[in-house]
Amino acid sequence: MQTRSGPRTQIVSHRGGAFLWPENSLAAFRNSLALPVEQLECDVRLSADGVPVVHHDAELQRTTEGQGPLALQPASVLAALRLRGAGQERVPLLAELAALMRDQAQELQVELKAPPGQLPSPDLLSRSLGVLDHAGVRSRCRIIAFEAEVAAAASRAGGLAGVIWLFGAPVLRAIGTEGVIGTARAHGFAMVETEIGTLDVELSGRLREAGLKIGVWGANHAPQIEKALALGVDAMATDDPVLALALREGT
Repeated sequence: MQTRSGPRTQIVSHRGGAFLWPENSLAAFRNSLALPVEQLECDVRLSADGVPVVHHDAELQRTTEGQGPLALQPASVLAALRLRGAGQERVPLLAELAALMRDQAQELQVELKAPPGQLPSPDLLSRSLGVLDHAGVRSRCRIIAFEAEVAAAASRAGGLAGVIWLFGAPVLRAIGTEGVIGTARAHGFAMVETEIGTLDVELSGRLREAGLKIGVWGANHAPQIEKALALGVDAMATDDPVLALALREGT
């Protein structure tokens, strides 16, 4: 049960709740929208013809019946690919998810992904924002990215509910807490996010002292969820939003 004072930790259904439903599927997002979570999270990549597609991996084979790099396939082929273990569910286009978010109370986090070792194409941000605008949901969406330059570009674009810079343990080891804070200040980020195993009381305290909001990912089991709640993070991304809700509400 969350016991801290102040605003409670928001729960983000990571990839639509990947422990409970096929990740990044429209079925998962529909089920998440039926829960009292505050946010949903998805991953977006560009198809070969420049269409934003909801899919985590650079390769298709883990979660779909396809093979090889997603970036080499046009949107028409990707949208016809069935997701593994998901019946007739197929790879969603971002436009389909954005339409699903219309008239919903929850917000959507859109993580911009790139082929391994590369920065996301500038077109991924602009085309994703265009899709969100077409659905009329930009103001209820947050762009999240591991690349500070990409998150900064999203901040400059404006009109979003927020932008979150993601940093993992390798970045923290390379530049230290002061480097993380300095990067956030240099780009004007109000919120940063790291893996729950990386966050501790000391790091949380220093980020708070710098005026930053804090998010975590990887809070998928009771110990990690309870740790996130005890640290009083602003938002936690979890593959098990049902468990996270129960623990947050003490039920």
